[in-house]
Amino acid sequence: MGDVTQMLAAIERGERKAAADLLPLVYDELRRLAAHRLASERPGQTLQATALVHEAWLRLVGREDPGWGGRTHFFAAAAEAMRRILVESARRKQRLKHGGHLERVDVEEVDLPLPLPDDELLALDEALDRLEALDVRAAQMVKLCFFVGLTQEQAAEELGVSLATAERIWSFARTWLFREIRGVRKEGPA
Repeated sequence: MGDVTQMLAAIERGERKAAADLLPLVYDELRRLAAHRLASERPGQTLQATALVHEAWLRLVGREDPGWGGRTHFFAAAAEAMRRILVESARRKQRLKHGGHLERVDVEEVDLPLPLPDDELLALDEALDRLEALDVRAAQMVKLCFFVGLTQEQAAEELGVSLATAERIWSFARTWLFREIRGVRKEGPA
């Protein structure tokens, strides 16, 4: 992955061609991560992995100063972009003109449990923002494992920590988010 690091450094220096050279190097990995993430989305999801990667790519390279600190930071930024796209999609679907809280169900898939309804995704997003204010590394772990689909071992490598540390961070983050979301649900919507 030395080529990726070199391309990121070239982008930092303002070389316009570097972004075009970077995409082929990271596209397959971004596509795999997006496909993994979308596999756990609800049936009827209209966003596809290719579209998610392209939208995330536009957000990543469309900024004047992306400020990537290397490969790890780039993939963390990609995970954040994908997360925001999925959250925006969930919010858009909850608007009244898009059916509000009505749920579309295919007759053939009635018996299948739905993994993560939009309201739960929104609750997770809000709790994740609060977690990030408390512990940035724990929030990054959730983004990498839950939204991108990395294993704890892969996330540990991306964060530059040992597997044992990653497991502790993941355990803390999951417990903290569970309590936050459960607390919000008990209180109900404002």
